[in-house]
Amino acid sequence: MTSVLDKVSEIAKAAGRIQLENLGGVRKVEYKDAWDIVTDVDKRCEEFIVSEIMKSFPGDDILAEESVRPAGASARRWIIDPLDGTINYSHGFPFFCLAIALEIEGRLNAGVIFDPNRGELFAAEKGKGAYLNGTKISVSKTASLDRSLVVTGFAYSVHREDGLTNLDNFASFARRASAVRRPGSACMDQAWIACGRADGFWEMFLKPWDMAAGVAIITEAGGRVSAFDGSEYDLYGTEILASNGKIHDEMIEVLKLRRGAK
Repeated sequence: MTSVLDKVSEIAKAAGRIQLENLGGVRKVEYKDAWDIVTDVDKRCEEFIVSEIMKSFPGDDILAEESVRPAGASARRWIIDPLDGTINYSHGFPFFCLAIALEIEGRLNAGVIFDPNRGELFAAEKGKGAYLNGTKISVSKTASLDRSLVVTGFAYSVHREDGLTNLDNFASFARRASAVRRPGSACMDQAWIACGRADGFWEMFLKPWDMAAGVAIITEAGGRVSAFDGSEYDLYGTEILASNGKIHDEMIEVLKLRRGAK
């Protein structure tokens, strides 16, 4: 890894220790709305990560989940999810992580995802491959959707009767794929696509910090990322489809059929 990834990896591991040290302890939980929560650990991790990024890379812009900062003039922007899988974390369910990505001139350049429960660090830099704890990784070779394990999640809007949810897509994939899972951390889902533990991933209404690091890692691991209809992926859009590439077109077809049924 380059010195940039080395430094960001150190920051990610230190933030992961904050998560583990406070797992199961007394935490303050706040509600952003009826279902979307934030804990004091989210905020502590973000403060730590942002502080370390600012010290190591002064002048760079920062986009982080729990705080609002005005956009600066830098061509470099760090995109940070300090604790992905907050509901899991608040219940002591050991499937959560943190993610840090670097965007340069509007394009993803690097990404790091750290899973403190398993001590697994996923990292990638544009043109240099993807790695898990220093060992190069690649997406799976599963060639058909009916033999695939696919993963997804649900936006908080799933609780409301108005608007789109992901439930119909979930049912459609359950009928087509070998298995469908909903672990509760989009960043972890994407990291597991990159190392071949799952074959495909789709989700709606994610934010840039939920996707940036994962997209960087999946791409460098040989996977494919797009919008639901196969068009170019937009980090600031409303949908993401990622896969090992081999089952991508089949996943697009499932999503198209669901849209056609509406």
